[in-house]
Amino acid sequence: MQLPPRLTVLEAINFKQACQQVLQNDPPPEQIFLDWSKTTFIDSSGVGALVTNVKATRSRQVNLISQHVHPQVMAVFSMTGLDKILQIQSIEISPELASTLALDTQLPETHPSVRSWVKRAIDILGGTVGLLITGILFVPIALAIKINSRGPIFFGQTRCGWLGRKFTMWKFRSMYADAESRKSEIQNQASGAFFKNDNDPRITKVGKFLRRTSLDELPQFWNVVRGDMSLVGTRPPTPDEVERYEVPAWQRLDVRPGMTGEWQVYGRSRIRNFEDVIELDLRYQRNWSLRYDIKLILRTILLLFNRNSGAV
Repeated sequence: MQLPPRLTVLEAINFKQACQQVLQNDPPPEQIFLDWSKTTFIDSSGVGALVTNVKATRSRQVNLISQHVHPQVMAVFSMTGLDKILQIQSIEISPELASTLALDTQLPETHPSVRSWVKRAIDILGGTVGLLITGILFVPIALAIKINSRGPIFFGQTRCGWLGRKFTMWKFRSMYADAESRKSEIQNQASGAFFKNDNDPRITKVGKFLRRTSLDELPQFWNVVRGDMSLVGTRPPTPDEVERYEVPAWQRLDVRPGMTGEWQVYGRSRIRNFEDVIELDLRYQRNWSLRYDIKLILRTILLLFNRNSGAV
């Protein structure tokens, strides 16, 4: 199966459909070879289609083998961890070199914001200031968390960032220590691939205050400084949310996730439909500019003074 020069959303949908058609044969083939020799650009939709096809072929016990992978594509595989689950033959660079390239300019410019050095400089400056504020408020917040309930001060959760790369997003703990194991017991008031409950009993008394004031999100400034997140971007999804994505929804991962964005300023806790989340994230990508980022940051600061703004 020959892959196109650019594997973006339309090509990714066709790629998924073509693979599904092959798997419908009875019996299906023992192997499917993907020829990447012409492909030099892949975005998050392409990654999503590839992940979907890997799952589909494994369910039918069919080997999906990639051949002639260019450095630009191999760099994406390395950054997202796909190089560890894909069968890859005839790669043009070694996995060790691909790991180096994944941190360099070989990665695709899926959106202008990911290559903007000014945006990155604002993130580093804002993240550093945010960490200083976090340090000042750390002692009273930590004491309140520990006095209110047993468990760690910080809560780390795996989220999916740019191109689906997994990272640990940090918050001040606002739930009881066993919250993750109890998630299946809580009713999801949202529809689609994300979770929401306004009266979640897993949230502690201190946690409600931290969420209402957004103080629980202060440790995310560390994620911003590291480059996992940006001050402004799309909502960072959990892996189980991404598992449910159709190929078009992967477009929201074409930019780095943000501490704030369209979803926080214009959606916040009112969002109940996953399609609305997608629309807000894609609208941010369409409207993006440095000026728009600053506008969203200022609007977010104003929202923090609204006691009814809630938490995302």
